[in-house]
Amino acid sequence: MDALEATNLAIIRRYYDTFATNPLPEAFEPFYAEDIVQDEFPNRLLPNGARRDLAALREAAERGRALMATQSFDVQHMVASGDTVAVETVWSGTVGAAIGPFHAGQTLRARFAQFFELRDGKIVAIRNYDCFDPF
Repeated sequence: MDALEATNLAIIRRYYDTFATNPLPEAFEPFYAEDIVQDEFPNRLLPNGARRDLAALREAAERGRALMATQSFDVQHMVASGDTVAVETVWSGTVGAAIGPFHAGQTLRARFAQFFELRDGKIVAIRNYDCFDPF
C-alpha cells in the first residue's frame, strides 16, 4: 500500500468515526469537496434511490440526526486503490423519536458497501449499496 492509499483509508476511517457520534451536519464539512455527489442506489428506505449534492447531504445528515439516538459502524473490510476506497460495513442504530414507520427504541440494521472517490484528501463521490434488515 502506498502513502496515498494509507492516507485515504485514514480519512474514511475518521469519516465513519465522526458519523457514529451523530454530529451536527457541519461536522462533515472537512471531509467533503464542494462538488461532492452521493448516489444512494435503490433500497428498502429509498426505493427510487437518491442523488445528493453537498446541500442535500447536509439535509440528509440533519434528518438522520433527528431520527437516530445512537448508531454504530462495524467495518468488515476496507480497501484502497489510488483515490478509491471501498468499504463493507454492518450498521446498526437505535431510533430516538417516533418518525414515520419507526418507533422510539427500535433498532435498525443494515449491511452496506460504499465506494468513495477522493481528490486532494476530500471526498468527491460516494456510491452507497444498502441492504436493510427487515423492520
